[in-house]
Amino acid sequence: MNRYYRLMVSFWIVLLALSCFATPAQSSSTVTKVHEFFKFGVEEMHRGNYSAAIDDFQKAIQLKSDFAAAYSNSCLAYLQLQDYQNAVENCTIAINLAPKNAEAYLNRGLARYRLGDNLSAITDNNQVIALKPNDFRAYYNRGVARANLKDYSGATADYNLALTQIPQTYSLGIADIYNDRGLAYFKLANLQAAMLDFNRAIRFNTDDYRAYFNRGCACVRHGDARGAVRDFSQVIRLEPSNGQAYVNRGMAYHQLGYEQYALADLQKAVEYFRHQEQRVAYEKTLNLMENMQQQIASKLELG
Repeated sequence: MNRYYRLMVSFWIVLLALSCFATPAQSSSTVTKVHEFFKFGVEEMHRGNYSAAIDDFQKAIQLKSDFAAAYSNSCLAYLQLQDYQNAVENCTIAINLAPKNAEAYLNRGLARYRLGDNLSAITDNNQVIALKPNDFRAYYNRGVARANLKDYSGATADYNLALTQIPQTYSLGIADIYNDRGLAYFKLANLQAAMLDFNRAIRFNTDDYRAYFNRGCACVRHGDARGAVRDFSQVIRLEPSNGQAYVNRGMAYHQLGYEQYALADLQKAVEYFRHQEQRVAYEKTLNLMENMQQQIASKLELG
């Protein structure tokens, strides 16, 4: 099974911590409460208590309805909770109140991407780039959205721009960009460039199973079954329940003539897919294993 595995991408999100200001209609006690609720919300965000953070930000908004930072941080908290529709709504209010808030555009772009609205995600990242031309996150996120639209050349161009802007201290972020650029090159049938990028991704993050998985797929496409076994074995070491890695390693073993290893890997994949309730993958792998067993039996009879 020569299957190409499209990855879930990573995004960088920055927590806003802006100050609120009193208007003539607000008393000093109200302003104090707004500050306190906002501060509590930020602290809850740092603790990972996103629902509690939203409650605090909403309390601040009830006292100060035009508090853009509270809406922006609510958007960020909703993102963490994977409530993308509420994230979009809160970011949109934040943008209406503070049109130059680049972080709100960045986060709304991420939420729209998660909702499958890639064109709107690209538009939001364009706004980020207009406001902050050196923000590598916007180039990377726009590249991911373009890749989702199968614009792999455009995605590659954005990943190149992201690599020119990202600080060299962000090794994990650099690994992600190389990995996704490698995926784009793979789709463009440039296997040599894809392999180089997967190698770079692994060099910057030796524990990223995705880069090993993708390099394994590139090895399969290149006809390097031994390299595929090596890389899918690394995936299994880092993520032992990855059923697809077992399938792919099993097929590589099959190409090398190691039939018992191949069948053992397919059996493992079947077990994981069943446990994870991945019905389609389970049935396909079960059929694949049965076909392989029949082929082996036929070879033995002929032998």
